Amino acid sequence: MASIFTRIVQGEIPCHKIAESDHYLAFLDISPLADGHTLVIPKQEVDYIFDLEESLLAGLLPFARNVGKAIEQIVPCERIGISVIGLEVPHAHVHLIPINSVQDLNFARPKLSRNTEELADMATRIRTAYDQL
Repeated sequence: MASIFTRIVQGEIPCHKIAESDHYLAFLDISPLADGHTLVIPKQEVDYIFDLEESLLAGLLPFARNVGKAIEQIVPCERIGISVIGLEVPHAHVHLIPINSVQDLNFARPKLSRNTEELADMATRIRTAYDQL
């Protein structure tokens, strides 16, 4: 059975897309730790990030870097934190989270509740910044 992320890639489930290439997709997390919290995935469904083909793994971080630079332009933060947990969805993915302290990367914290319009607006602003890089 396809993961929820594969279903997003295939267009079966909508997302708030930030960026896309032939091999990668970035979209807003719908239960973010912070505004701008973005997931970056390879389009190919592989459960564990270290099981990705070397070339796919090698391209993931450069793609994520540009997405992170766009997030920084829109969301005031000290840095963009990066987290790879890989337990919640069986599809390799990287979390890009605007942070001001290490505690901002604590996934046990309550998630923000954002409606569709708020997420769509954030995605549009980040996508615009991304397109201008």
